[in-house]
Amino acid sequence: MLINDEGKRFFEDIASYCMKNGALIPLSFVMGFYVTIVMKRWWEQYSTIPWPDGIAILVSTSIHGSDDRARVMRRTILRYVCLCQVMVFTMISPRVKRRFPTYNQIIEAGFLLENEKKIIDTMDQAFPNYPKHWMPIVWAGSIVMRARRESKIRDDYAVKTIMDELNKFRGRCGFLLYYDWVTVPLVYTQVVTLATYSFFLFSALGQQWTENSTQQGLSVLRWFPFLTILQFFFYMGWLKVAESLINPFGEDDDDFELNWIIDRNLTVAYCIVDEMHQEHPELVKDQYWEQVFPNEIPYNITSKRTGPPASSTSYMKVPQKNVLRKSSTSGSYLDFLEMNDRPFQDQDRPFTSRPSQSIDFYELVEQRRRERKERTRHRFLDMKVHLRHDNSGTFYTITIPRPASEEVSSENQEAAESQQDPSSENDSLSKAEKKD
Repeated sequence: MLINDEGKRFFEDIASYCMKNGALIPLSFVMGFYVTIVMKRWWEQYSTIPWPDGIAILVSTSIHGSDDRARVMRRTILRYVCLCQVMVFTMISPRVKRRFPTYNQIIEAGFLLENEKKIIDTMDQAFPNYPKHWMPIVWAGSIVMRARRESKIRDDYAVKTIMDELNKFRGRCGFLLYYDWVTVPLVYTQVVTLATYSFFLFSALGQQWTENSTQQGLSVLRWFPFLTILQFFFYMGWLKVAESLINPFGEDDDDFELNWIIDRNLTVAYCIVDEMHQEHPELVKDQYWEQVFPNEIPYNITSKRTGPPASSTSYMKVPQKNVLRKSSTSGSYLDFLEMNDRPFQDQDRPFTSRPSQSIDFYELVEQRRRERKERTRHRFLDMKVHLRHDNSGTFYTITIPRPASEEVSSENQEAAESQQDPSSENDSLSKAEKKD
């Protein structure tokens, strides 16, 4: 009523154009790729957060002694580890920065001492453009080497293991700084946001009801665009989730609780290296001591007990022609395949086999040993009979490290005598021929 006929036709043309060409905006692809990158980056940042538990266990088990000197070494190493983490968190998290705006607040919290603060301030003046989170790790490594020189650490392998863990902790703290320095490109975020709002602008124009709408189902749009509203909620919710996860070290409700992590790490580290140092419950026999291993572990609800998982071919039926028999008494497999005396039978006819026989394993081993000695003996006799000369006119020397029998040893002695006396060669050969 407010526009003339020409204006109505122009609006209908705009609505028709937006309806037909609104799908040209690749919103699903752009949004899906963007959210995938943000979610992967979000989880990798959380996985990169270092925890001092492993270092605390290594320090507690490697630095021996209950005196004050050993206690100071263990506690100071873990305090330096937690100090490194606090310094990194103050550089990437606004929450932690508000909690520790300067080194004075870190000293009040017990992570730093006054003399250590002076050293860091001196380094800040000498190198003001570089972070100093690695300095506490260097101090911790020096304490580890001092403990080795004072025989608090008893072997070099423990020193190497602790130093590897300290370097790994420092490396993860460095990766947190890298994630803070290199973020998702701002242009990508702007492109996704522009594509989302543009898509719904075209959708709102294209799904307007007009008097000349002839497509089936478009009359529903006269009352309310249900599917368009749902689509708007889904895509906008997807976009807001990505925007909230793009910086997990911020001040949103869903961001990481770094202040809690700082408190937890210092408490647990001191507990491991001091309170629980070389302490464990009393050693007692377990309830399966007599059984060696449990035959059946009890369940709170018996019906929840399940059997072992079945393999993919456990229920596969394969026709067997060659049967590998198993002894019913000795439990050992025969080293041959039993073949039927007649050709293979049909599968429909019953397959009959001869009853299984039990074989003594030790008797079989002894038989194989006797056969092997006998073969060695005959091989030596054949070599003795067919002994040949080389071009120089001397005999070949035959050496057997371990004779198979006393008879072989005597014949070997005769061969040696024949080499010393060439004139007795014919007699030795004639004796061997008569013996054969």
